[in-house]
Amino acid sequence: MSSSDEDAPLARKSRVNGTSNGNGHLKPAISLVNGHPDKDVDMDEETPAATNGDTNGKRKARTSTGKSYKEASASESDDDAPLSKRRKTAQPARATAADLSDSDDSDAPLGKQLANKKAEIEADAEKEAKKIQAKEKKAKAAPKKKVKDESDDDDDKPLAKKKAPAKAKAKVKTETTPKKAAAKGKGKAAKVETEQDAEAEDEEEEYRWWEQEKSDGTKKWDTLEHNGVVFPPEYEPLPNHVKMAYDGIPVTLKPEAEEVACMYGSMLHSTVNVENPTFNKNFFQDFSEYLDKTGHATDRDGKKVKITKFEKCDFKPIFEWYTAEREKKKALSTAEKKELKKEKDEAEAAYMYCLWDGRKQKVGNFRVEPPGLFRGRGEHPKTGKVKKRVRPEQITINIGKEATVPAPPEGHNWKEVKHDNEGTWLAMWQENINGAYKYVMLAANSDVKGQSDFKKFEKARELKKHIARIRDDYQKEMKSDMMADRQRATAIYLIDQLALRAGNEKGDDEADTVGCCSLKFEHVTLKPPSTVVFDFLGKDSIRFYQEVEVDPQVFKNLKLFKKSPKGEGDDIFDRLNTSGLNKHLSNYMPGLTAKVFRTYNASWTMARLLKELGDKGLKGSIPEKVNAYNEANRRVAILCNHKRTVGAGHAGQMEKMQTKINGLRYQQWRVKQMMLDVDPKMKKKKGADFFELPEDIDQEWVLEHQKALVEESREKIKKKFEKDNEKLLAEGGKKMSGKELDERLEVADELEKKFKKENKSGKVEAEGKGPTIEKLEGNMDKLSQRIEAMKLQSEDKENNKEVALGTSKINYIDPRLTVVFAKKFEVPIERFFSKTLREKFDWAIRSVEEDWEF
Repeated sequence: MSSSDEDAPLARKSRVNGTSNGNGHLKPAISLVNGHPDKDVDMDEETPAATNGDTNGKRKARTSTGKSYKEASASESDDDAPLSKRRKTAQPARATAADLSDSDDSDAPLGKQLANKKAEIEADAEKEAKKIQAKEKKAKAAPKKKVKDESDDDDDKPLAKKKAPAKAKAKVKTETTPKKAAAKGKGKAAKVETEQDAEAEDEEEEYRWWEQEKSDGTKKWDTLEHNGVVFPPEYEPLPNHVKMAYDGIPVTLKPEAEEVACMYGSMLHSTVNVENPTFNKNFFQDFSEYLDKTGHATDRDGKKVKITKFEKCDFKPIFEWYTAEREKKKALSTAEKKELKKEKDEAEAAYMYCLWDGRKQKVGNFRVEPPGLFRGRGEHPKTGKVKKRVRPEQITINIGKEATVPAPPEGHNWKEVKHDNEGTWLAMWQENINGAYKYVMLAANSDVKGQSDFKKFEKARELKKHIARIRDDYQKEMKSDMMADRQRATAIYLIDQLALRAGNEKGDDEADTVGCCSLKFEHVTLKPPSTVVFDFLGKDSIRFYQEVEVDPQVFKNLKLFKKSPKGEGDDIFDRLNTSGLNKHLSNYMPGLTAKVFRTYNASWTMARLLKELGDKGLKGSIPEKVNAYNEANRRVAILCNHKRTVGAGHAGQMEKMQTKINGLRYQQWRVKQMMLDVDPKMKKKKGADFFELPEDIDQEWVLEHQKALVEESREKIKKKFEKDNEKLLAEGGKKMSGKELDERLEVADELEKKFKKENKSGKVEAEGKGPTIEKLEGNMDKLSQRIEAMKLQSEDKENNKEVALGTSKINYIDPRLTVVFAKKFEVPIERFFSKTLREKFDWAIRSVEEDWEF
């Protein structure tokens, strides 16, 4: 085939004549990490149930534990009624996390379920796209309706202003959940916060940028004022008695070289770095340059010591000094810590905000990064290199023409001052490790950042109108006679179906990445009949490894693209690059790039899964609803290949959770023994087995747990005593004596004596005023709720140990979907978004109601 043929836009020709040379819908790709979809594997067997010690076996459909749940507090307002009575009120069938899979497919392996679900969701997407296109065609065919509407007095106003009256309704609904959450706290504190924030809230309500007219996207501001950046403090040399040793001899370094030695010495506790050969090699290479520049070191007698071998360097004296300094800071009283924080906040106050078109906006990262050792993510080849101190001469300031340029530190000058009103950055510099540019931007909860997120998700919503046509086209083009079109179609399939990054894309805050368009011969391994293994270093040098089953035509194409004479180092897609791919995609929709597919697929999939839960009538306690949401989020993360490695502390965290659960079960056993103390006949009524210690909790564990409870009690008393003393001193009072502490510690001593008596007699005396069987049963119910909730959390954590839920939820799932779920099922938004995310997605929380759809 000639080169001229390869450049011909066949895709356009096939769309014009409307014919399809495909064989129906393409098979959706699905990861085989969870097992082959066609293999009969019981996925539950792989869950380490023994780790979380659930003696009750696998959990099935759960009954309600009440209308609400307050974590680990057993609130009196909700818990007065016995659990059994509350369960009777919640017996109608409800949807749970388990209902996300079809009932007739529930016994199939997870891989099979997800493959079926993905195919079903894609079919829904195509139906939705065709439905939207049909509506738009119908609207275009009936222009008379528009003429009729022009008689309305509001038609000359912007659309945002017409919709403004609905604002009051939105405010009432969005404030419902926060009010419920506030009710849990102290009324006084809530009142103070309201008084302080009233003016700011009024201002925010006046400016709802998502309802304003859209700008052309070029000019970002008319006026911009700010105070520049905050530099880290200059290096302070170590005390004379603290020195690194070389070959066993303490040596003195010049300040510049000593600073680099301290960068390494202060982080000896970070074994993941200091035991990494690449980290050590890069560090010593840079350290040696500083040593050569400063004349190496001298010993006690002033004789020169040349440092040439890393193995002979001993940084422990430096580490010990830094550790002691850290401990000193930890030992400071609360009042002292508050005073230090107050001083820091006052010094930085002027830099925290800027004036953007006259509106006060919070600045995000106004601090210049201090010098240190570069760590990087994954297997970064430059880990361990020295990040040099950034000077004013390296920094470019971006500010309004009429604004006062912030003064640089005395004796210094800025590199440059710009007035770029098409940029959203306030300052920038180039770091020395990767040559990347660092920017000072507005905070995540600012209007500008919010608008950026809003546009990103709106663009993904727009894609749903075109997705059916795009998929039809790449399905046809995958059999094209022109290699360029075939490669492009196959790449779009991989980007759409496997959530691969395009590759060679460079965002504002990321380095170049290996992705679909930049895949090499060695990155792709083919396993007939239709399995493909992808193995390469992706974004941030993190290894991407996926074994996936693809459509047979895709497998055939990849085999063709790897055909001899291609070999290691050659491009798989040698007729394609990212810019060409994105240019092609923009023909379907303005601004459409490969990145949009990740956002669209994650958001559309989440929307379908949450709608499914709503259609089936999701009910139950708040923890159960949160668990159902997380299960949907987990499926999105798996389908979109948002994976992570299991954290080093995961096993320890699971063990701690299980210890807490066992502690609650032990409390239940003690309550049962108290029931026998109140009424010995209960043993006959309930049966002896009811009062036995759980099988997996032996006497040795009980003794250890009792010891831990006594120690915990002592620590709490000591901390409370210290806080009370600090408060007295702050108010000008007299400090309490050690005698007062001893008296308070008697509570812990009494607890220890009580446990010893119980262990000796085998009996537990009933506690509280006027203990009755009814009260004790109520206590049992409260403990059951807490155990149930903690088991849910434990299962959720275990299920998500290899899934990056945060990646999906923060970057790819439209936050309005989470807001809609929270409002519709009356779950506090705090259960899904941290304080930082609530500020970042404030626009989403305030802009939609529960009937909003992606």
